[in-house]
This record gives sequence, C-alpha cells and structure tokens, in this order.
Amino acid sequence: MISHIQITLIILVTIIATGLVAIPFGNPNFVDRAIILELSFVTLFVLIWKGYNKALYACIPLAAFVIIGNSLAPPHVNTMMTFSNPLNAIVLIVGGYILQIALVIASLLSILNMRSRRITSLN
Repeated sequence: MISHIQITLIILVTIIATGLVAIPFGNPNFVDRAIILELSFVTLFVLIWKGYNKALYACIPLAAFVIIGNSLAPPHVNTMMTFSNPLNAIVLIVGGYILQIALVIASLLSILNMRSRRITSLN
C-alpha cells in the first residue's frame, strides 16, 4: 500500500515536472524566481525522501504561496480566464492550483498519520 509520504513525494515530482515545462513559456523577467521556486520543491522532495519529515510542514505554506501568487498576478488570471494561450492556461491551472491543493492535502494527511502513529506508540 502506498503511504501518505509516498503520495506527497509523487505530487512533489509532478509539481517539479510541471514547473520545468512551464518555465520556458513564462516571462523571461521572472525566470530567476521560477528557478528558486523549483529548487524549493526539489529541496523539499530530497528532505522528505531522506526521512526529514518536518519538511512536510513547509509544503503547506509553500503551496499556499504559489496559489496566492497565481491568484494575485493579473497576467496569470487573464491567461486562465481567457485561455488565450491554452498550454499556459492548462499548466497554470494544473501546476498552480490542482497540484498545490493536492500537496497541501497529502502533506496534512502525512502529518496526521505520523502524529497518530506517535500517539499509539506511546500507549
């Protein structure tokens, strides 16, 4: 059976892959910020994969940051509302909302699962 941590890792890999596809299509003025964001997801993946489960807590605010950032950027909102560039719109919706929400849910489930195991092992 796949654990919640494995699901979180799969979602992180998918976010990284989506970001790698999206960076070349983005605004060249923001490539540096996009790369830093991608490296953040890679770092979280590596830390969680190595067993540093406290990194799960960082997934939640990072995903919220991405969702809020996409929602507050007028060019992103315009692209998603008009589908003027369909590939960009799909990548923004999938990578910027669907996968981020999935990351929050998977991280929360992983954290709750770890806590419940900790509590049952104390009894």
